[in-house]
Amino acid sequence: MSEFWLFVVGLGVGLVGTLVGAGGGFLLVPLLLFVYPHDSPERITAISLAVVFFNAASGSVAYHRMGRIDYRSGLLFSLATIPGAIGGALVTSFIPRRTFDGIFGVVLVCIAAALFLRPEKADRKPTAPTAGHTHREIVDRDGTVHRYSYDLKLGMAISVGVGFLSSLLGIGGGIIHVPALVHILGFPVHLATATSHFILAITALTGTLTHLSQGSLAGTFGRILPLAIGVLIGAQAGAPLSNRIHGRNIVRVLAVALAFVGVRLLAGR
Repeated sequence: MSEFWLFVVGLGVGLVGTLVGAGGGFLLVPLLLFVYPHDSPERITAISLAVVFFNAASGSVAYHRMGRIDYRSGLLFSLATIPGAIGGALVTSFIPRRTFDGIFGVVLVCIAAALFLRPEKADRKPTAPTAGHTHREIVDRDGTVHRYSYDLKLGMAISVGVGFLSSLLGIGGGIIHVPALVHILGFPVHLATATSHFILAITALTGTLTHLSQGSLAGTFGRILPLAIGVLIGAQAGAPLSNRIHGRNIVRVLAVALAFVGVRLLAGR
């Protein structure tokens, strides 16, 4: 695959990943699995996590300008993802390639089902303060006031699991974290997407550094650089588009594509 093609792939991954707050790893990993059939799972996930870090960092800068990142909650959840991210990156090296393909195929089909079947997301109306919950009030750059509360212990527990799965599979974790923030913890949708990107940057960096210490990134710079440049540009475009695109049908088309790839992986390509 040429460097230019990798750059184009990075653009798409950055755009779509930032648009849905997922980092794009769930798109990049299956592509890398098909293009590099002889690479080990740890090499594939290491490349993906490095690219996801650049995507998430770029998207976080864009969302910071919009004033939509809940930094206090994001830092707490990020701390919870770090042990899981380290553990997931280490466990990947023990999984045979064919087994990894099968696991990822199942995960893709599950993600596709969740994306296709979940109701259209809408911000919840503020609820009465709940005893024992963490209460937050964020005012974004447009002057919109977001008030919400959530169970901190539950959020931390979810984040540990997200950190492990994200590094294990190289998908970043946002595809799991955003729905959890919205539907379980009650975050407003736009804040969940932005805060997830901030958490994702720290989680992906942790997983990348772990892989780097294990030598999994050796010889991959030629792939990572064009992908990273592409996602940096794509992420900047994805953040403002999140305000303008009514993405229900786009998400469902994406779900069908993911399901197709998942089935192909399960069938041994």
